[in-house]
Amino acid sequence: MGRRSDHTREEIRELALQAASKLVREQGFQGLSARKVARAIGYTVGSLYLVFKNLDDLILQVNARNLEAMHRAVADAGVSIVDPRQRLLAFGRAYLQFAVAHPHAWRMIFEHRMNDDEPVPEWYEKRIIRLFLLVEEPVRDIMLTDDAAVTQAAKALWSGVHGVCILYMTGKLDVVRVGAVESLLEHLIRTYLAGLEIGR
Repeated sequence: MGRRSDHTREEIRELALQAASKLVREQGFQGLSARKVARAIGYTVGSLYLVFKNLDDLILQVNARNLEAMHRAVADAGVSIVDPRQRLLAFGRAYLQFAVAHPHAWRMIFEHRMNDDEPVPEWYEKRIIRLFLLVEEPVRDIMLTDDAAVTQAAKALWSGVHGVCILYMTGKLDVVRVGAVESLLEHLIRTYLAGLEIGR
């Protein structure tokens, strides 16, 4: 793309986010750099940093969009399911399916680390919390207990779901079919929920 001086800051920002997303899809997280993004949109790295604070900021903005897409996919999977157990099973399947459909974007969300021990911005943390809140609702319906216990249970359950997905996506799980991983996730979720009900 040739450089065009008539782009607004917002247009440059959008071009950069789209270019960064494309680079991640095609080359993975390790293939992303400010120089590559700037070249893809026809601007200098300096121009890019007039729109973003630094590369971390650009990555967080891309990750935020992916988190929104992930949240939407998981929420939509359970939107019409009344039973909380079935809804959590649908959430787990949707989470795995998102990871399989968007492997590089999914991994970048969890592999990115801020430079210089800079804290993750509050606006970004809220997007991560939204996913846990989605899981908390059906867990609360099952546990019928206080918010602190529900939050802890939802985080523990989803950490297990994420762990299975990580192992599968990195080739560390001795299964190759997505259907087999879904069965494993269902076993994990059903067993964990059964434990919650016993301890209720």
